[in-house]
Amino acid sequence: MNEIVFVNKKKDMTSFDVCNKIRKALKLKKVGHTGTLDPNATGLMILLFDNATKVNQFLVDDKKEYIATVKLGIKTDSLDIDGNIIEENDDKLENEDLNEILKSFIGKQKQLPPMLSAIKVDGKKLYEYFREGKEVDIKERDIEIFEIELLEKNIDSFTFRCLVSKGTYIRVLVQDILNKINKIGTLLELNRTKIDEFDIKDANEIEDIINNNYKSFSIYDILSKRYEIYECDDKKYILDGKSLKIDSDAEKVLVVYNKEALAIYYKEKDSTYRCLRGLL
Repeated sequence: MNEIVFVNKKKDMTSFDVCNKIRKALKLKKVGHTGTLDPNATGLMILLFDNATKVNQFLVDDKKEYIATVKLGIKTDSLDIDGNIIEENDDKLENEDLNEILKSFIGKQKQLPPMLSAIKVDGKKLYEYFREGKEVDIKERDIEIFEIELLEKNIDSFTFRCLVSKGTYIRVLVQDILNKINKIGTLLELNRTKIDEFDIKDANEIEDIINNNYKSFSIYDILSKRYEIYECDDKKYILDGKSLKIDSDAEKVLVVYNKEALAIYYKEKDSTYRCLRGLL
């Protein structure tokens, strides 16, 4: 059961709920994931079953694509529709060239994470401070918007697609967009459609996974698309974590035996590679 499985998360479930429900149904030891989605958000999650949790560190830096819908005239404390309303008005979209405004956000920039997030400050998550009504200093983070485009524009809402770097909060991006057009609003719906090359079209429904009727991938299937492959002829040698001599310029290589992923090795110097992470 050392599998990698794509799932289409529904609304009103935390990422932990998804993992826990599937772990219990399939009687697995561990189910992890490569990136959370808020309860109100839907879309693609990558789940890691049992030993596949060992590849998490090699999948968390991916670009992510989202489709977001914004509702005007309502501002909430959580920056999404699930929060408490703190301001209301009759803001409407009129003659704004919204597509050009969206495109102005393409590029590298700083972003201040929202208080309702799982980022830790002094060992405590920001949402815990928020629920206690405490203020805390938050550091800006480097993010990048690679692509952004308007999909639909109505008088009191709009929908856009964006491709962003790891750590980008769409709730905050939405507020930045609204500030630029001098309107108030909140994130109404959010759907994650891609994680790097992986697409929501390949995702299983939670019910199908629970009923043991789902498509899965091996560690080899996923990592062989990302790393140069080194085929070894002595499996035990690799499992013992011994160094290798490899004629390659790659910083990391995937060491395999008969298409079984054994470990990720990193280039120490010249042609010497050492084990970074065993995968069995």
